[in-house]
Amino acid sequence: MKPCVTPLTGSIGAAVDGVRLDEPMDDRTFETLRAAFREHCTLVFRDQYVKPLAQIAFARLWGEPVVTEMLNPLDGHPEIFQVANVKKETTATEAWHYDGSFTAAPPKISMLSAITTPVGGDTMWSNQYLAYERLSPAMKDTLDGLMVRFSGIRLGRMLNVADEDTPTAVHPLVRTHPETGRKALFVGHRENACIDGWTRSESEPLLEFLYRNSVTPDNVYRHAWREGDLVMWDNRCTMHYAIHGYGVQERVLNRITLRGEVPA
Repeated sequence: MKPCVTPLTGSIGAAVDGVRLDEPMDDRTFETLRAAFREHCTLVFRDQYVKPLAQIAFARLWGEPVVTEMLNPLDGHPEIFQVANVKKETTATEAWHYDGSFTAAPPKISMLSAITTPVGGDTMWSNQYLAYERLSPAMKDTLDGLMVRFSGIRLGRMLNVADEDTPTAVHPLVRTHPETGRKALFVGHRENACIDGWTRSESEPLLEFLYRNSVTPDNVYRHAWREGDLVMWDNRCTMHYAIHGYGVQERVLNRITLRGEVPA
């Protein structure tokens, strides 16, 4: 049975039916998923209930799992980081961001499998291809060649890492996707980022404009989690935002990220 791919918005995200992620996958099915992923940037699989080993096996079809710096893997499954017991007052993910932007080669793909879901706790994704393509030609010329210094300061504070010990990396503000050849904005939360070589007061107005331009409602998919969901997204052309709207309820998701390339 060929997977059925249904767009979830006009800009980003698609639901995939007719495939089991915990069963062997033939080449034709995988190529259908690969094409859908390139087009929609974020794929949603409902009612999968994948166990850690099955999630790891599916992830390996797409690349090499890697745990982001400063995070500790799940016991017995070094490829997985479990997102659990996140407090609103310390969370680093309640802002638009990319996974691992502060590393030399940020992950190319991230996957979350929902184990325990509360009322609330949605996640949003934005299409960074469109965020770039909607800019004026003059603005695109302005951005060409600019680099951004990313810091892991928000994540570091969540994990009680001293500011001076948080890692940093410098990447192009506009990156080219290595598979599609399309250009995408690479901005992120301005507390984590500054245009390299600029003062923060010079950098913030431009980054703030680009940040807000990236996440207009027509460029966003908002996912309401259900237990058994698996969502995967392309970290090279999307930002995401985890909404901490669930108080003290339990929320547990198993995350796998895949080794990426140095942005160019």
